[in-house]
Amino acid sequence: MTKEEIIKPENLVYKKPTLMNDTPMHYCPGCSHGVVHKLIAEVIEEMGMEEKSVGISPVGCAVFIYNYLDIDWQEAAHGRAPALAAAIKRLWPDRLVFTYQGDGDLACIGTAETIHALNRGDNITIIFINNAIYGMTGGQMAPTTLLGMPSSTCPYGREASIHGYPLKMTEIAAQLEGTAYVTRQSVQSVPAIRKAKKAIRKAFENSMNGKGSNLVEIVSTCNSGWKMTPGKANKWMEEHMFPFYPLGDLKDK
Repeated sequence: MTKEEIIKPENLVYKKPTLMNDTPMHYCPGCSHGVVHKLIAEVIEEMGMEEKSVGISPVGCAVFIYNYLDIDWQEAAHGRAPALAAAIKRLWPDRLVFTYQGDGDLACIGTAETIHALNRGDNITIIFINNAIYGMTGGQMAPTTLLGMPSSTCPYGREASIHGYPLKMTEIAAQLEGTAYVTRQSVQSVPAIRKAKKAIRKAFENSMNGKGSNLVEIVSTCNSGWKMTPGKANKWMEEHMFPFYPLGDLKDK
C-alpha cells in the first residue's frame, strides 16, 4: 500500500485532534492525562465549540493542559476552579465552560468549591482525574487514597484510625439537587476510552443545554507515584480501585 493510499479518508484509522498543539507532553509514560486531553479535544471539535470553549485548570499535574489544547484557558488558584468556572459561565452563558482537576485539588483544598458549584446547578462540567495520590508533589496521600494503599506520607498504607476513610466525591455529587449528570469512567482500554468520551460529550451537551452541573470522574493511574510499570498500574487499578470506585453512571437526570 502506498503512502497516498494510507492517508485516504476511507483508510484513516487515527489522527491527532486539530485542537491539540504540537507541544511535547511532559506526562510520565502510562499517565492517563494525555488520553483524557485527547478525548476533550475530540469532543470540543465534534461539537463545533472550538471558538466558544473555556477551560479552567488549577494546580497539580492538570495545570499544564493549557499547553496542549488550543482553546481559551484560565488558571485558578488551588481548588478554586469550580468557583471560577461558575463565574465565567454566568458572564458568558453561551460558552462551553469546564474544569480539569485532580483528586488532591478537587477533593481536598477544593471540596467546598466543588460541592457548592455542583449543588447550585451551575451549567458547567467538572472533569475529575482520580489517581488516588498527589502525583506532582511527591506521591503523598490524597483524600481518595485507598485503605491499605501506601504513599510517601503513609508508607505502610492508609489506616482509617489515623487517616480517615477515602472520600467518594462522585457519590456525594450524585446526591446534590443541582447535578444533572454524574458518572465515573476510566481510560485503560479502548472500550473504556470510548465510554469515557461518550460521557464527556453528554456532560458538555448538558451544560450547553442548561440542564445543570455535571461531574465526570476518570479513575486513573499514577504509575510513577504508585512505583509501578504502566502495565502493572493498570492491573492494580482494575483489581483495587474499581471495586471501591465502581464505574458507570451514578445520576442521569
